[in-house]
Amino acid sequence: MEMQTEVGMNHSGMLVAEDGGEKMLENTELTKPRGGDETELAKIRFEYARDADPVGTLPEPQQSGVMAVLMDKLGERMAFERAGTRLYDALMVKCAADASKIVSSKELKHIRDEEAVHFALVGAAIQALGGDPTAQTPGADVAGVEGMGLMQVLNDPKTTVAQALHAILVAEMTDNAAWDELIELTTEAGNEDLVERFTQAREEEREHLVKVQEWYKAATLAAAEETQ
Repeated sequence: MEMQTEVGMNHSGMLVAEDGGEKMLENTELTKPRGGDETELAKIRFEYARDADPVGTLPEPQQSGVMAVLMDKLGERMAFERAGTRLYDALMVKCAADASKIVSSKELKHIRDEEAVHFALVGAAIQALGGDPTAQTPGADVAGVEGMGLMQVLNDPKTTVAQALHAILVAEMTDNAAWDELIELTTEAGNEDLVERFTQAREEEREHLVKVQEWYKAATLAAAEETQ
């Protein structure tokens, strides 16, 4: 697998086509729609957004107030940590196929294993609060959809290590913000034991973020050097 972002026969830009770009613009004038814009479409979207049912509902037992939000966010965090573990599994495969060895396989596996531990931690927390960790909360549903795009980047054989690390960086930045939110909710709920456990997980996630930033910077600079 090549590290660099290659300069090749990319003809997607208009400027490389001499008069081709001008001809394309002429064609848009010939096929210009007869008036109208996205106003009507926006109205339809507004109606759907206003009248649509929610993504899902919270499972039993029914909670209220901060506990309801906390249980939803725990489900969301569990789904995201599961996705995070799989993202790192995919990154391990991509890095193993790379010859540059910018990413330490030992450190990579360590982060992957901590993501798996965080997944188990949140599942245990849900059980301790009387919930079912196998239930899909609305937040978990949304987190699953969010993770799909990142996973596509990691599993695409054409993406470079730097591009894969960019996707991991997106995940880690989201992860860090989400743990801050979870700690705040748990503090509001008065569960000091979970606050302590979640704070430890947040510190580990902050270490993940720093390390991924270092790897991404190194991979990006290496790609720049190889194109010279």
